[in-house]
Amino acid sequence: MGEHWIVVADNSRARIFSVDQEDGRLQPVVTLEHPEGRKQSREINADRPGRAFDNVGEGRHSMGTVVDPVEEERLRFTRRIGDYLRAACIKGRCRRLLLVTGPHQLGLLRKHLELPPGTRVSELGKNLGQYATQDLGKHLPKRL
Repeated sequence: MGEHWIVVADNSRARIFSVDQEDGRLQPVVTLEHPEGRKQSREINADRPGRAFDNVGEGRHSMGTVVDPVEEERLRFTRRIGDYLRAACIKGRCRRLLLVTGPHQLGLLRKHLELPPGTRVSELGKNLGQYATQDLGKHLPKRL
């Protein structure tokens, strides 16, 4: 497998490819799935928080959550991607990465990606997760 990897990710799937040559074909390495990333907030939080009474007076209010459940799932999956990439780079399986994901997730991944020194990272802030493998090359830079 090549030392150049391309990571194409969205909220529910991360496909990792290796490229032997800078303009070569994408060779699948692994696909990480996270079905929870497709769910909406109401599906994740099906067991909604109850209601509480105020200590003083007759007021009632709902008890809310601190973190948006959709964002929490996105963070959980982003950490999983980062952990996989870190382990692969430590083992010497990749030395260069091209991260291809939407701008929001790219920011999260950048924040949680702890790679060994010497690993080169490039970024492309596009969500290409919906494209088939054979069509991805049309949307990637000519030279990786």
